Amino acid sequence: MSAPSPPHVVVLGGGSAGWITACLLHHRWGERGGKVTVVESPDIGIIGVGEGSTPQLKAMFDHLGIAEADWMAACDATYKLGIRFTGWSEREGYGSYFHPFPGPVDLHTEPGFVQNCSLARRGFDVPALPDDWFLAARLAAEGKGPHPDDSFPFAPSYGYHFDAYKLGAFLRDWATSRGVDHRPLKVSEVELSGEGDLAALLCDGGERVEGDLFVDCSGFRAMIAQGALGEPFLPFAENLFADRAVVMPTPRVAHFRPQTEAVAMSAGWRWHIPLTTRTGNGYVYSSKYISDEDAEAELRAAIGMEGEGQPARFLQMKVGRLEKSWSRNCLAAGLAQGFIEPLEATALHIVIATALEFAEAHEQGGFTSQHRDTFNRNIAARYESIRDYIVAHYRMNQRSDSAFWRDNAANHALSDQLKAMMTAWFTHQDMAAANRQNYAVPAYAPMSWHCLFAGYGTFPPPEKMQPLPPGAKPADLGKVSAMLDACARNFAA
Repeated sequence: MSAPSPPHVVVLGGGSAGWITACLLHHRWGERGGKVTVVESPDIGIIGVGEGSTPQLKAMFDHLGIAEADWMAACDATYKLGIRFTGWSEREGYGSYFHPFPGPVDLHTEPGFVQNCSLARRGFDVPALPDDWFLAARLAAEGKGPHPDDSFPFAPSYGYHFDAYKLGAFLRDWATSRGVDHRPLKVSEVELSGEGDLAALLCDGGERVEGDLFVDCSGFRAMIAQGALGEPFLPFAENLFADRAVVMPTPRVAHFRPQTEAVAMSAGWRWHIPLTTRTGNGYVYSSKYISDEDAEAELRAAIGMEGEGQPARFLQMKVGRLEKSWSRNCLAAGLAQGFIEPLEATALHIVIATALEFAEAHEQGGFTSQHRDTFNRNIAARYESIRDYIVAHYRMNQRSDSAFWRDNAANHALSDQLKAMMTAWFTHQDMAAANRQNYAVPAYAPMSWHCLFAGYGTFPPPEKMQPLPPGAKPADLGKVSAMLDACARNFAA
């Protein structure tokens, strides 16, 4: 008996999410008879909130066989070695820290960092700022890219900054050149079968697009998943206060560091993202604590655009996730599936994971819904793991200058898992073990949790810090610095 054929997948909506999903599913099933159609309205714009990625985007391009030189130039892209958080802590010496993407050299320096964090958590005065321990932080500070000389085999892990509109267009052209069907149509109605499954998309002008599986990439509207199927949406408002963003580009900077900057503001934070043609700026904030007008004024003042004619663009953020990403014969992806504010640039990370894990689950189930419940549990766990890590940035902030920061520091609407991670830190437990115990699908490595807590300086107050007792040995930061200096000499600006 022959194996069943892959399905005809109809993707509603383009943009980065729609075209990433189309590319990955076509790559998986196209040569085996699977068909992918993207129905994209020419009248609906792309939100494009974020312009940064995690290393999963590089892994996706490598998976598809797309060369970096081809897509980066087309999308005004630059490299990203991590995120610099500035102003999230008022503690002296911890006003800024760098969160790197884990890389191979870190295997030699992370143990010393963890060792010193353990001592500092107990009140001993040892160096524990993340910046001092990781190659990516050193390279970013020196404005160097992620590609070493041929003689040095340990490249750091890295992501990208890019123009979201151009990324969607590049992937569209790549996909359609390989057989993905692009239908520039506006969908007016979703047709259901008598059993309640999706049957077709009904478009303006009377066209009807049938399929076996439908992927909802219609943005926050979630036209299929929520609109037609009534899938419940679970908001994260009690965990994450920010619900708005104001966005404004500035001219390109000739010399920049390969990092995203996340700078604390009075009612949220702002990003600074360097592209080859411009600089992306945006202020993520809570409308409960600041008006749109004041948020725009604060952003303009921060980026030197006061009195300039450059218009600002406002975005509303629907923060949360669908209860189930895969419902009947519909998979939700991108903003239709859920959204966690772009503090750690996880949006495309989730899109990629959703497409790949869905394809695996659907295929392993003989192109049926056999593994749907397991898939939904895993995706939900991934969302909630990411949410907790983002919430931790706010809950552990060391600021007291505005109601927004004070209320976040006092927020007790936390998951049991995040409470357990905080307890593990402050009671000197093993953070790696706590991460394994609390998250079925850990989105962040123990190194990242250490960077977050240590980067804010969440150690006993300075007056309670004490010298090391006899016999206690901190990691030798001098040796680590010398090793990082030697490694960094293999990279060019």
